[in-house]
Amino acid sequence: MARVSDALVVSVASEPLSVDAALAAVADPGAGGTCVFIGTVRDHSGAGDVTGLRYEAWDELATTRLHDLAGELAEKWPLRRVAIFHRTGDLAVGETSVIVACSAPHRADAFEACRYGIERLKEDVPIWKKESLASGEAHWVMGS
Repeated sequence: MARVSDALVVSVASEPLSVDAALAAVADPGAGGTCVFIGTVRDHSGAGDVTGLRYEAWDELATTRLHDLAGELAEKWPLRRVAIFHRTGDLAVGETSVIVACSAPHRADAFEACRYGIERLKEDVPIWKKESLASGEAHWVMGS
């Protein structure tokens, strides 16, 4: 886990992600609202039944881009704290793949920043997803 500052924490790691750790990272007495997005591996996609995912990342660049994104969120909204965690490696259906958490004095800012954060992460951070299907096929999923 890398601290961009006391208020911004990011991580790209192969270990399971902790929602409790994300909540602790964004806890702040000045926050009136905290929003947490938790992305999980689902059991289906447009390609068929999914048995698992593999995430690969360009770790150094992904961490840098997450730092930049956390800073961007803090500039666009009056946030107290931001945490962005992404998992790599093989994940089973139901496991957590990504967490974006934002705390702010008011809930609207926390919601907006959290939504923006996950959308930008999917666009700009070099982390790739490979779906394994029940059919035995596997394929890389672009732009998801």
